[in-house]
Amino acid sequence: MKLMSFFESVTGAKIKDCIANEKITFVVAENDMGKAIGKNGANIRKMEKMTGKRIRLVEFSSGVVQFVKNMLYPMNGIGARLEGNIVIIDGKNAAIKATLIGRERRNINHINEIVKRYFDVEEVKVG
Repeated sequence: MKLMSFFESVTGAKIKDCIANEKITFVVAENDMGKAIGKNGANIRKMEKMTGKRIRLVEFSSGVVQFVKNMLYPMNGIGARLEGNIVIIDGKNAAIKATLIGRERRNINHINEIVKRYFDVEEVKVG
């Protein structure tokens, strides 16, 4: 909670959530991404200096598919679709799929954890 209020006071952007582990991920309210980043990334650099950790920003979206795409940004050529209660991420090739899943499924588990906080989905998987 302290990180969220501190980030909001530094940037003026509304923060919906904060997930802190080896890096800090802030889920930014819709249309507040520009404020959160700051001019030429100044706000992110300032927060990274103050916390000593990498900062990652994800813009919230009320649609689960768009939210997943926002989480995957800046990876290009990746699609996502909703089939029933499962979100499927489409990677172009095996290397992209491996990156999405991550070592010991770390990346896909992180995505699942965040998406399940906001949406009633069974799982997010790479297809």
